[in-house]
Amino acid sequence: MKCVLIGLGMVAGTHVAALRDAKDVSLLGVLARDPDKARAFAQTHDAGQAFASLADVIAAKPDFVILATPPDTRLEYVTACVDAGIPILMEKPIERTLDAAKQIVDLCGTANIPLGVVFQHRARAASQALKDAIAHGVLGDITNAEIRVPWWRDQSYYDAPGRGTFARDGGGVMITQAIHTLDLALWLMGPVSHVQAMMHTTKLHRLEAEDWAGGLLSFQNGAVASLTATTSAFPGSSESLTLQGTKAAAHLAEGVLTLHHLDGRIEKIGASATTGGGADPMAFTHAWHQTIIEDFAVAIAENRAPMAPGYEALQTHAVIDAMQQASNSGQRTKVTL
Repeated sequence: MKCVLIGLGMVAGTHVAALRDAKDVSLLGVLARDPDKARAFAQTHDAGQAFASLADVIAAKPDFVILATPPDTRLEYVTACVDAGIPILMEKPIERTLDAAKQIVDLCGTANIPLGVVFQHRARAASQALKDAIAHGVLGDITNAEIRVPWWRDQSYYDAPGRGTFARDGGGVMITQAIHTLDLALWLMGPVSHVQAMMHTTKLHRLEAEDWAGGLLSFQNGAVASLTATTSAFPGSSESLTLQGTKAAAHLAEGVLTLHHLDGRIEKIGASATTGGGADPMAFTHAWHQTIIEDFAVAIAENRAPMAPGYEALQTHAVIDAMQQASNSGQRTKVTL
């Protein structure tokens, strides 16, 4: 299959590297709002053709596109691809707000156009192993969890135009960074019913939205969880997810799953890997993106849902939306779609 990469921001190089190693998927070319940037990127990264316009991309009839533009530009590209019958794999978040994200998911769903989201933490071997362990009852009933994203970004990161604003990004640390770990928690534990939360901007950064968020989550299955996420934890460390079950506890961090069975046994699965929690946001392997891309291509061929379909990503958007509402009101808030 052939695809086109639309949007040449920070993660573009990761996608090109992933496509270079991907099985049965190749990069046809790239598109950016600045044609000169697209030409320079295509030449520097050996990324195929530099398309001059979205119409040229449509005319090339790719098997799918990877949409990596800022969230505030998504609808234009999605609408054009849906009209042309082209499947879409997009970087998170789907859009800036829950309502806008629902509009995109509904648009693709009504037209029966495959829509996947790059939640690459689902693709890690340790995450897959934990998903399997939960499915086979290894943990028993999950009772409580701890979600931590103690990352660091210096001010230069937020000095980029639009970054950390509601108009372009839809918010701060929750929708831009912690969305990955939150999605992983929901993928493993199921939907959240209610939240209590606080969003805050620390003295370490100047930005419109939050660089620190704390939340208490009530899941539909009766489990509860605490969440802390920040980009103000110098020098930054790996995000982690800890689940407590009636038979075992699971700790997932840096690509390694540790299972502590209540009978005293300890198991470790996976290999340690960085995830971009420090000053360099791109300090992570492209292998997880490669898995997501390969899975999306196979999902199209087999007419099945991809690893992270758009309608599942809405659950994560809904929790972040409810957290913002809860922070503004100071009240426990229901998560609604």
